[in-house]
Amino acid sequence: MAQNRTLDSFFIKENKPVASQPAKVAQAEKEPEAQITQTAPVEEKASQGLVKKEKKPRILPPMAPLDLSPSYFVSASYNGRQRKAIIKLYEPESGELYFWQDNTGHKPYCLTSLPKEKVLQFERITKHQGFDSCISEQRFDPLANQNIEVTKIVAKDPLAIGGRPSGTIRDIIPEDHPQICGCKIQDSDTKIWESKIKYYQSYIYDRKLLPGMIYQIKNGTLTEVIVNEAEQALGKIREVFNDETLEEQEFAEMWAKLLEYPAPKFRRAAIDIEVYSPLSNRVPDAREGACPVIACSIYSSEGDKKVLVLKRRDRPNEKIQTGTDIDIEFCETEEDLLQQIFKVLNDFPFILTFNGDDFDLRYLVHRALNLGVPKIDIPIDVGKRVCSIKYGVHIDLYKFFFNRSIQGYAFNNRYKDVSLGDVGVALLGMEKIHLDKAFGDLTYNELSHYCLRDSEITYKLTSFEDDSAMKLILVLARISSMPMEDVSRQGVSRWIRNFMQREHRKRGLLIPNAEDILTKKGRTSTTAVIKGKKYKGAIVVEPTPGVHFNVAVMDFPSLYPSIIKVWNLGYQSIDCNHLECKKQMIPDTQHWVCTQKRALESLLIGSLRDLRVRWYKSRAKDNTLPIELRNWYNTVQGALKVILNASYGVFGADSFDLYCPPVAEATAAIGRYSITQILEHAEASGIKVLYGDTDSLFLKNPSKEQIEEVSHWTEQHLNMNIDVDKVYRYAVFSARKKNYLGVLENGTVDVKGLTGKKKHIPVFIRDAFNQMKERLAKVKTPAEFENAKKDIANIVKDRYTRLKRREWDNNTELAFHVVLGDDLSKYTKTTPQHVKAAFILQKTGKELRAGDLISFVKVNSNKERVKPVELTYKNEIDTDKYIAYLQSTFEQVLDALGLNFDEIIGLTKLAQFFV
Repeated sequence: MAQNRTLDSFFIKENKPVASQPAKVAQAEKEPEAQITQTAPVEEKASQGLVKKEKKPRILPPMAPLDLSPSYFVSASYNGRQRKAIIKLYEPESGELYFWQDNTGHKPYCLTSLPKEKVLQFERITKHQGFDSCISEQRFDPLANQNIEVTKIVAKDPLAIGGRPSGTIRDIIPEDHPQICGCKIQDSDTKIWESKIKYYQSYIYDRKLLPGMIYQIKNGTLTEVIVNEAEQALGKIREVFNDETLEEQEFAEMWAKLLEYPAPKFRRAAIDIEVYSPLSNRVPDAREGACPVIACSIYSSEGDKKVLVLKRRDRPNEKIQTGTDIDIEFCETEEDLLQQIFKVLNDFPFILTFNGDDFDLRYLVHRALNLGVPKIDIPIDVGKRVCSIKYGVHIDLYKFFFNRSIQGYAFNNRYKDVSLGDVGVALLGMEKIHLDKAFGDLTYNELSHYCLRDSEITYKLTSFEDDSAMKLILVLARISSMPMEDVSRQGVSRWIRNFMQREHRKRGLLIPNAEDILTKKGRTSTTAVIKGKKYKGAIVVEPTPGVHFNVAVMDFPSLYPSIIKVWNLGYQSIDCNHLECKKQMIPDTQHWVCTQKRALESLLIGSLRDLRVRWYKSRAKDNTLPIELRNWYNTVQGALKVILNASYGVFGADSFDLYCPPVAEATAAIGRYSITQILEHAEASGIKVLYGDTDSLFLKNPSKEQIEEVSHWTEQHLNMNIDVDKVYRYAVFSARKKNYLGVLENGTVDVKGLTGKKKHIPVFIRDAFNQMKERLAKVKTPAEFENAKKDIANIVKDRYTRLKRREWDNNTELAFHVVLGDDLSKYTKTTPQHVKAAFILQKTGKELRAGDLISFVKVNSNKERVKPVELTYKNEIDTDKYIAYLQSTFEQVLDALGLNFDEIIGLTKLAQFFV
């Protein structure tokens, strides 16, 4: 084990005490915002390569000039001192970020059902320090389907509306409603609306601003920029949609404008810090900042490959290896090191980290405060869950890649675990540098290379495939009307919520509270098949077990979004109050849908779906287009796929602001109805259906004419499209639903639901499963199957024998890998196996946090029946458990192949009785 060192070895001279200096910090907080200047290098391309030149000193905060050339709206915030919204504009020619401050007098507000005169009579509101004024206005209530009068309560700052623990206007009105209106509590029906929307989001909605789009400043006024090339593309899209209604054309054009405008080259830098800890197996607490920062790497779009390194007492004469492209810069003191890091944060408009919210930036703040750095000199704002850059934009890529929708639909599940190393290997083929000694024992060169590799991977996660990740964040910002930072950290339900709220404001609709929707339209009418669900879900057709050749898979492109569009589903349209609409019943439910007015969900989701299917998906594959344009279209269609695949589920999630169970229930019911109708028609037409699941049907050896007939019938009778998605050379079905294996003509093996493909399965078993897949991929005719079956039986028998004889190479081959979903202190009621192993690790002194990957094996040597893999001896392994897991992994496929696990391993029926 590496030797532990003291903190003193990292300092050239005596440092200031590590204790915080609250008095000094408090004084700094009271000082006005300073005008800070610094000189930062910028690079220009030359024939010999990148050449650095000095640029003008940057003035901080970077307020925009009266006239600013076309720039991208990348973020928004609120200036508490000026009490104004701030729009952050990225000017791509200079690579600078500018702040534009609102000059329209816009103020925060909320809406209430209390009449204006009642509000003015109530002193707790009118004498509230944040109260400004109140106005009577008209809004259309989508739930009541009528115009109503509301009172807009205007405040001087957003915290007066809400955001504080108590005493806000949104707290006062419900609390004191009886005193305000003179009625009994049980008669109270006072409503507060739109009080939980972030102020800068409310400002964006009201000003009809479009995050991610291009603006310029003329004489201090923010104005939208028109790009001629994008407008020409809009003309072509209009032609594609000329068969739609005028309302649908309007929405398609609205989306297309957001998606056709170009993206800039983002000037950005990725940083990563290293912190020394006396205990080599513990990560220092970012909220304490007790240990020294010893290095920080910078990898940027300008070609920077720099590492700032703290000089150490114990290495005065160590030489730096020459001949590398790494620029190593030594800092005499830790204060100097932090100052250099802060210069980088002040210089670049975009700062990239991987888990910087929870560690890198958070640690830098607390460490700087501990060393006596005034808070005003620290260019980082620390929030409860987020760390932002004062004069730039911070994107934490860990949270972006952790997003399950991004992982599945944008990157096709190319990575499984969301660590920097795993994502880097999966997407870039780049590994972290693995250390076999503690930081205290690393040379300057070793430390620098290790640190730089992390920031290099972080940066390249945004630059690979033509900056696809940065462009994806930009596209999602445009769709959702959210700042880029918020998009990168929040989930798809927030994106959908935001563009729904935007459209409500644009059309003068009251944005309903979730509880109001649930009260009026929360009932469901079907019984869930799956325990814990609120309604009946998708249909799954019983599979026909066995091996089947020439299997065509027909599916609906974006089934649920299509249903939402075609059937006009939305919280306003479901179970509407028009008597005549009750004839439009949803199959297999007691719900009906409005026939008089289109729901916003139907128009928004439907137009997005149509744009992806009818324009962007095909354009992304159009080889006549320039590669840069194809890449952009591919990014756009990927972003749309992410949104569309979640558009049904959010309405059935009680965490969604517009949660409406009947909408989700109706969508699933129509999905079941559609599949059933096609199934019946196919069988009546003599087509054998082997299997069906949610939005797909597996047809055995259909002719081209039969496929065309099914497609035509679906369009005529269901008003939806169904196409051939893929054709399997052959498919293997077990008797279980959602478990099959299919081999495409090119030999690619698709695996659905089978245990062997799951990420946590031990390598020892997964490798055998992959061997089986490789063998099956070689089969081309039914006649070849007998030899393949023998080979697969031998693969299973070999793994069984090696387990019985304990002939594996290393215990890590048998490890299960599961990520800690929460801090260990939160596991009080239930302790899953990986948590039990984590508790054992914790007792050895290792510090563990949510997000850490726990590797454990199954043992028979303790009551927990599991141990961390690094603490386990070979003779402790419970081989019977692994044999059982081997059997459960393979028998799903063996059943379909006509093989029996017990017979393969040599158990007779009599022997099985005694096992």
